[in-house]
Amino acid sequence: MSVDDAEALPERTRRRRTPKPHAAGVKAVAAAAGVSLGTVSNVLNRPEVVSPLTRAKVEAAMASLGFVRNESARQLRAGSSRILAYLMLDAGNPFFTDVAKGVEEAAQAAGLSVFLCTSSEDADREAAYLDLLEQQRVQGILITPIDQNSSRLRKLPSRGTPVVVVDRALDEAEHCSVAVNDILGGELAISHLLELGHERIAYVGGPNTIGQVVDRREGARRALRTAGKPAADLIELTTGALTVAEGRGAGQRLAGLPADRRPTAAFCANDLLALGLLQQCVSLGLRVPEDLAIVGYDDIEFAEAAAVPLTSVRQPRQLLGRTAAELLLDESSNPDHEHQRVTFTPELVVRTSTRGTV
Repeated sequence: MSVDDAEALPERTRRRRTPKPHAAGVKAVAAAAGVSLGTVSNVLNRPEVVSPLTRAKVEAAMASLGFVRNESARQLRAGSSRILAYLMLDAGNPFFTDVAKGVEEAAQAAGLSVFLCTSSEDADREAAYLDLLEQQRVQGILITPIDQNSSRLRKLPSRGTPVVVVDRALDEAEHCSVAVNDILGGELAISHLLELGHERIAYVGGPNTIGQVVDRREGARRALRTAGKPAADLIELTTGALTVAEGRGAGQRLAGLPADRRPTAAFCANDLLALGLLQQCVSLGLRVPEDLAIVGYDDIEFAEAAAVPLTSVRQPRQLLGRTAAELLLDESSNPDHEHQRVTFTPELVVRTSTRGTV
């Protein structure tokens, strides 16, 4: 290496690494307050048994030392955590985030935290999360499962992890479940479109491995049969997911049909599909509701805020989550707990996408 090359090398300055600070422990708190370890433990866990003067001394020592309670260690000794987990189907769907708000309300009222995770409609991902949550000894798991009959779900309570199924109605008595009557919801949507005079109606939804998709389609067929029409009259457009992009794809397929076969109305399995369908109609110059009336499902916040406000079947989203969490808390603490199947009634909210100016 030449002198010139050496001069071109960057100058490097070595600095002594700052040692990683250690959090003050209970021993340091006890020494600073002049009390025993047992007294510090009582202040943390049973403050009512400690005199106000002593408690004040210990709390002052904690504040001056910057003491932070080691909750994970306490939970390890107890054998379970003070955490509920909600394994949702799709974190990108506002329906599930609204359900999560209800879960959080109930958990906070009980002094617990919530761990949120999503399967993204992937069975392997769901299984991996269930294994992880069981290993972490969470107090219980709320789940909107891909397969509600999963053997993995059935085994968890017998191994000490309570499970409540959310947004699925279960006939079995192995778990509590909280859901909305999706068959009735499908009936409400199609009956509304039939009352408006529509005869060629599409059902947009999928995949058919999702229980809600199947139930809402069954409700749509039932409404047709009740009206004296063959269930086969329902034009089914199966999607690969319940997303806006899949809704746009369905809109492209509908627009490509001959005019004499094209539906005049569509019922979508959720609002994201309906919003995607609405977007595609607008981009193709189709008028909503004049050329295509659209009904969604869930009544998320964006339904009313759409360019053409969306008619939708409303679910009590936060109430679903709150009720499910309360059932889980009861199961985890009440030896006399009995499993319940709670089913809420959906409501049709009519807006411009089916009736023009309403």
